[in-house]
This record gives sequence, structure tokens and C-alpha cells, in this order.
Amino acid sequence: MREYWNSFASLLGVLAFCQSLLQLIFPPQLRFLCLKFFNRIFHLFSSFCYFDITEIDGVNTNELYNAVQLYLSSFVSINGSRLSLTRALNSSAITFGLSNNDCIVDTFSGVTVLWEHVVIQRLSQTFSWRPLPEEKRGFTLRIKKKNKSLILDSYLDYIMERSNEIRRKNQDRLLYTNSRCGSLDSRGHPWESVPFKHPSTFDTLAMHPQKKQEIMDDLEDFANGQSFYQKTGRAWKRGYLLYGPPGTGKSSMIAAMANYLSYDIYDLELTEVHNNSELRTLLMKTSSKSIIVIEDIDCSVNLTNRKKNNKRNYCDPEVRCGSGSACGGEDGGNSITLSGLLNFTDGLWSCCGSERIFVFTTNHIEKLDPALLRSGRMDMHIYMSYCSYPALKILLKNYLGYEESDLDYHVLKELSDVVDKAEMTPADISEVLIKNRNYKQKAVTELLEAMKTRADRNFKCGSLRDKISDEEEQEKRALETPNEVSEFEEPCKEGENKEKMKS
Repeated sequence: MREYWNSFASLLGVLAFCQSLLQLIFPPQLRFLCLKFFNRIFHLFSSFCYFDITEIDGVNTNELYNAVQLYLSSFVSINGSRLSLTRALNSSAITFGLSNNDCIVDTFSGVTVLWEHVVIQRLSQTFSWRPLPEEKRGFTLRIKKKNKSLILDSYLDYIMERSNEIRRKNQDRLLYTNSRCGSLDSRGHPWESVPFKHPSTFDTLAMHPQKKQEIMDDLEDFANGQSFYQKTGRAWKRGYLLYGPPGTGKSSMIAAMANYLSYDIYDLELTEVHNNSELRTLLMKTSSKSIIVIEDIDCSVNLTNRKKNNKRNYCDPEVRCGSGSACGGEDGGNSITLSGLLNFTDGLWSCCGSERIFVFTTNHIEKLDPALLRSGRMDMHIYMSYCSYPALKILLKNYLGYEESDLDYHVLKELSDVVDKAEMTPADISEVLIKNRNYKQKAVTELLEAMKTRADRNFKCGSLRDKISDEEEQEKRALETPNEVSEFEEPCKEGENKEKMKS
């Protein structure tokens, strides 16, 4: 036994000597170069090349890693056999992902690629102001060398675009409002946000189906029109004016537009904006793919039709500076000018972002200045009218679950005859239906009685006579371009003549 251990010890001594001799002849640097050389030989004869996308790039998060993870989640639920499930903050959807060290195949433009999710333990944690995760995560992309240019030029850009679309659909939309008195939040932003949960859609919107389809087609053309706007040299934005009586669904229309396009909403309160400079700052802090809303613009600040202000002298500073304080806003009041708002919607600053929609609402379009209403600022004017018969059928379906075939023919005939004469808003009709939603027949009966009562009252008040202020005439008057020069110059000339007579 002693001889056996002596032989084993001699063998270990010989191996230690050979190892030390090998280290002397082949130092670590030389061994590393040899390994690198053999790797190059291997890759030279291999038909594949590999790209590593790590989760952490130095101390910063690699945006491409998150994009690949989100992109693969869009189809890994179908092709993958072992999946990981996650749900992000402010997200209403569960995200599927590849498990550790799992692979999946993808195809792009007829080219097949292989993705592998690589996860290894971090051996040691070096000192860092920002602690690193215990695991090193990344994706390895394997492609054929002949397809390298296609992948680098198009595939990765396609992944970034698709991941942004998936993120926008999965993430709950946000409703922003500008901070009171122009204050900033903890991150230095002038906007405060809450999750946007409004359930309104174009399916539930009480409006004529043909009119709704026109609006949806226009929104779709805008969202898919990036190349068109670039080709024509126009800023990628569009303006919508919603006007009509109160309670006709203007706010619901805005919510339906946001849900249809998956855009965030920025609700701009003009009374909290002090001057034009602050208005520009708010615009710069809005994101792309968003809807910027100014509700009841005729009531926010004094931006009404200059043709109506016959008693005010254009030479006065108040007219030039807008409502509120004098020029400059030294007393801290609101000094937004009409020019500032026009530049906000259609000036150079309006193109500092892309794919944005401006929506103005008003109950009195005739009070607005024509400069606000022209094409390029408010491109599409949408009249939100009293409830029509097609809109009434949508409300009956929404609140009572009634289809047109579920109601008696004579009841439908009475409803269709009286709905236009009643001039009731969708809000008025909805209130009657909500109050009796558990008693459907009673709801229809009371609605019919309410509409007949309203129609009789309108008839007695003479509201059914020929109106000059119907929607076409109303918009026509609002869009008439006044002879602003003559109106504004007359008071100035009169003032000059008085001064000359005094002198």
C-alpha cells in the first residue's frame, strides 16, 4: 500500500512539473491568443454568425434587449413550449416570454433566424453605485452570414417598431393635465397623469354610423400617413373641431378617438397657463401618438371672434395681448394671445413632435375667431347634433340590449317620427334609459313620453320654424372671413383724427 501511495505522489509531482513547464512555455497570454485563433478558424468555416444583446449595457438598461423581449412575446405564446409570464406596471395584458436558456425560431422576409435567451449567474458583485442583478441576461441571435446585411439594416428596426406598437397596446393609456399655476412634478414635468379608463368606443358612440365611419377612416389615414406627410413636407398632425349643443357627446368622442388609436390624452387647461412661452413649454413636453384637447375653448380665455368685438379698440394693449393682464403678464395673470394659440396649433413649434392630434370643443362655434377654424389648424369640423334616429337605436342597444327587431313596429314608427322634433341630446335620452334600465319596457314607454313632451314644448315655443342657425349656416357664418383690416383700422384712424383736431 505504501508503494502505491509513493507511486501516486510521484505521478502528481510529474504532472505539477509538466503544468509549470507548460505555463512557462505557453503563458496565459499565448494560450488566449491560441484560443482566439482557433475560434477565428472555426467561425471562418462556419456559415453562421452570432450577435449578443445583453440586458445591461455598462450601467444602463439596453433598450434593444427590452424591445426583443417584447417582440418575441408576441408569438412565443404559440410556438414556445416553456414560457415565463409577466405583467408590467400600468399594463392590462399578460406578457409571455422565453424561459431561461430556451430557443425560438423567427422568420423575416423569408430569412430564418434563431433567438436564444441566455441566463447565467453573476460570479462576483463588484462595487457599484447601482447594484447589478444577480443574473446576467441576454439574447443571442444566430443568422447566416449571407443574411447579415438584411438583418442589421431592416430586422432590428422592424423589432423596435413592433415592440413600440405592442407596448402601446398593452399599456393602459394615460390622461394628462397641466399642473396648477405651471408647477412641476417630482420629475420636472409640467404634466400630471392618471390612468385613462374611459370605456367609450365608436361602437357605443351615439352618432349616425356613416358619420362615424368617415371619422374612423380619417383617423386611420392619419395614423398610417407618416410617409405621406413626409413626402408632402407637412407636419404629422391633424386638428378636429367638435361643436354643438351641450350633452351631445363631445367628450365621449374624444375618448373614443383615444381608444381607437391607442393614444394618450393631454387635457390642456388654458386658464392655468400664464403666457405664450409656458404654452410652448407644455407643447414640447407632450409625447408623440397623443391627443391634445382644449375643451370649451370659447370659455377658456378671450379668444373669441374679433368681428364681434366692435366696441373694443384694436389700438388698446388689451386687444393685442389677449385677455387677462397687460402685455408680459407682470401681475401674474393670464396673458395668452390668439397669436400664441395659433402658433401652438400650426406654427413652427407645433412640429416639434409627430403623430399628434389637436381637438378643440365648443358649444358656440360662431364665437370663435375664423383664424382658429381654417384648414391646417382645425382640418375636420364635426357637428355633434341632437340625437337622431340611428343614434337612438345605438342608445337602446347600449342601455337596454334592444335590437331594432326586438321593438314593436308601431313603437319604432313613433320614435322615428318624434326624435327629430324633440331635439333631445344623447345625454338626456341616456338619463331616461339609465333610470329604468331594469325595466326595459317601462324605459321605452317613458322615453317616448318624454320625447313627445319635449316635441310639443318645442312646437309651442316656435323652435321648429325655419332656422337660420342650423349647422350649415352656423359654420358658414363662423368661417366667414371678416374684413379685419378695415374694422381694426377704423378706430385707429378715428383716434388719429381726434388727436389732429385737438392739436
